[in-house]
Amino acid sequence: MSSTRGLTEDRAAAAASKPTKESRPGAREFVALTASMMAVYAVLIDGAMPALAAIAVGLGVEHANQAPYIISAFILGMALGQTFYGPLSDSIGRKPSIYLGLAVCAVGCVISIASTTFAAMLIGRFFQGLGAAAPRTVTIALIRDGHEGAAMGRVMSFVLAVFVILPILASIVAQGILLIADWRFIFAALFAWDLAIFAWLALRQPETLPRARRKPFSLRPLALAVRETFASRAALRYTLAGSFILGGWFGYVNSARQIFQDIYGVGAGFPFYYSVATLAFGAMSLGNARLLRHVDMRTLCRRATVVAAVLSGTFFIVTYAAAGCPPLWATTVFIAALFACFGTLIGNFTSLAMAPLGHIAGVAAGVVSSLTWLLALILGAIVGQSFDGTLLPLVAGFTVLSVAALAVGK
Repeated sequence: MSSTRGLTEDRAAAAASKPTKESRPGAREFVALTASMMAVYAVLIDGAMPALAAIAVGLGVEHANQAPYIISAFILGMALGQTFYGPLSDSIGRKPSIYLGLAVCAVGCVISIASTTFAAMLIGRFFQGLGAAAPRTVTIALIRDGHEGAAMGRVMSFVLAVFVILPILASIVAQGILLIADWRFIFAALFAWDLAIFAWLALRQPETLPRARRKPFSLRPLALAVRETFASRAALRYTLAGSFILGGWFGYVNSARQIFQDIYGVGAGFPFYYSVATLAFGAMSLGNARLLRHVDMRTLCRRATVVAAVLSGTFFIVTYAAAGCPPLWATTVFIAALFACFGTLIGNFTSLAMAPLGHIAGVAAGVVSSLTWLLALILGAIVGQSFDGTLLPLVAGFTVLSVAALAVGK
């Protein structure tokens, strides 16, 4: 009798948590909402990119290579936050966890708007990253709550297609704002974007994790997951490989403004050249599922890493022969080809790192992601700080990191 009652209560709880027909967003709206939530962090990175020089001048930064710290501070917050929000969402629900992150992100935007020193700007950016980690991390769990297997794969493909577009639009809008207003208005626009996502989530998306399925929050599983990740040679090897590739991306993010605006003088055309990498990455990410139907994941990663290393090494020779400044068209083609390789590698290396950790998948995903981002942050900062007015440090960084990824990920 008691077991029957328990089953009835579980069904009642599930029914209560299931969105009603009136409140549930349609398939297209669900994809748009989840893509927008996942893209909060990308919008906050790319939306600030065109303004780095203006922010540095406005806040009295003496050395141009310090401006990329605005990006690094954000990435640091993202790296730390990704470990925290996954377990929190298992405890208090998906929506409250995303609300918390968006609120922290909004506070960071306000700090950046009001900043009068570079240190204050970095604090604001750190809080923006710390908050943006919530929608990036928890949205995947929210999608998984209602979809599985092939259905989740299809949803994630559509989400990724929308996701790729949003940071590009953010960069273009930010460049447009700079043409008519102060850089602080960019952070005001980012603040408005944050509030719009908050309201959209609150009004249209029901909670997907019933109270009956929630777990008490504890730091102990995190500690155990960290220990097990380091104890697994496969997990650690592929985490490092992913870090090297992502470190190359962060090196590009840290150097892109100086390369395209200072070396090539593209001016207001910066968002279009900068977005070549994002488009190439997104296109190959969407094609990755088809490639995996014909090629084993490890084999695909090895081949893509070899291509990345050969491309980078060859272009380093070209760059050196051109005194560090090859033609703009050659640089654009190289970036597109390299980031197409990255579009294959980053997600697959994460999947390979997670393979031996399936029994602790939820917590391990946060740990692997945080470790990847923290190491990539350091590597990307080293590459960015090496900028010397030419492309040589960036292309050398791509080459070294691709070879390192090939060595540990083989």
